[in-house]
Amino acid sequence: MQNVRWWDAAAITVSAVIVALSLIEPPYGPRDVGVWIVAGVFLLMHLLWGRRCVPVVGARQHLAISIAYAVLLAVGTSIDPTFSILQAFLYPFVWSTAPSVRSAIVANVLVAVALVVGYTVRFGLEGLATGAAVAALSVVFSIALGLWITRIAEYGEERARLLAELQAAQGQLAAMHREAGVADERGRLAREIHDTIAQSLTGLVMVAQRTGRRLATIEGDAAASARDDVELMEQMAREALTEARGLVASLAPVDPSAGLADALQRLATGFERETGVRVSVDADVTGLDRELEVVLLRCAQEALANVRKHARASAATVAVSADGGEVVLEVRDDGVGPGDAVPGAGGFGLAGMRDRVALVGGRLEFGPGDPAGTRLRVIVPSARADAATRATTETEASDA
Repeated sequence: MQNVRWWDAAAITVSAVIVALSLIEPPYGPRDVGVWIVAGVFLLMHLLWGRRCVPVVGARQHLAISIAYAVLLAVGTSIDPTFSILQAFLYPFVWSTAPSVRSAIVANVLVAVALVVGYTVRFGLEGLATGAAVAALSVVFSIALGLWITRIAEYGEERARLLAELQAAQGQLAAMHREAGVADERGRLAREIHDTIAQSLTGLVMVAQRTGRRLATIEGDAAASARDDVELMEQMAREALTEARGLVASLAPVDPSAGLADALQRLATGFERETGVRVSVDADVTGLDRELEVVLLRCAQEALANVRKHARASAATVAVSADGGEVVLEVRDDGVGPGDAVPGAGGFGLAGMRDRVALVGGRLEFGPGDPAGTRLRVIVPSARADAATRATTETEASDA
């Protein structure tokens, strides 16, 4: 019973039973009054002190309350043996509130000794044998039952811990499957665009070039107009091809398992090959949590996608650095700048990036670069996982 109200009800009930038993045979004398006083002191002690020990208390305080209850049991039993009914409350109480099995066994022995002392004071040497027999039977039963219940509780806690770990592992596995599914789909789309649209646009550029060369030998206004149209077609096809290659670069999956620096370098190499935008990478941060590495990599991928779609830049830089307890990802370009763009507006995809960063306790900064272009910074706490591990270790140590 870990609810303090149940213990209050139990204390009131056992006190009432003790008093009721003393009222069965009038007239009432000094012994009855003594029983009433001790029962009242017990109930008052519980309400002022004992109930504060629920559900679990420190070893010293548990020993102190156990000694106090044992003294009351000894005094009450020495006045009237029916006061030994208090055992029905004390044994479960000291087991339930004990910080360890050792403390519980010590408290059980104290209760048993108090019972023997009470019987001995009340009946002399004859009471010693009776009290010892009753106390031995009670304490053996209490310890056996308490150890059994404790074992069941420990088994239940272990099962709960294993279930929590299993659920966490299932959640991580599901997240990995989703991530793998997304990566596979991105790769499939990138291959489809490269093998179909990009190839068709390349062929269209080649046909336009060949047609232009053939029209170059023909004189007349109609031929000149046709050459202009063909040049326009070639220009449009080249622009569409550039967009298609940019899509391939932004959709191509990048495996973060090799490390953040290598993954960023592969991302930059593929992006530069497909778009013609020079990308330099500077990432010398190691030892990050895997989840943080994935977040930083996806943010870099999204940031370069924005450079392709909006910046009209010729060069970009991707840098990852450690700043105190934080890791900073910074993506810069030399393009036209963000203008009035804000996260969540204008199709920049920054709202999703901001939400992804917020899930790991980070923040996103977006604005114009210095002296030109656009600057995007992602700041995440590098000590997040270590702090969680330390907190878990400290909790387990305190529980032990």
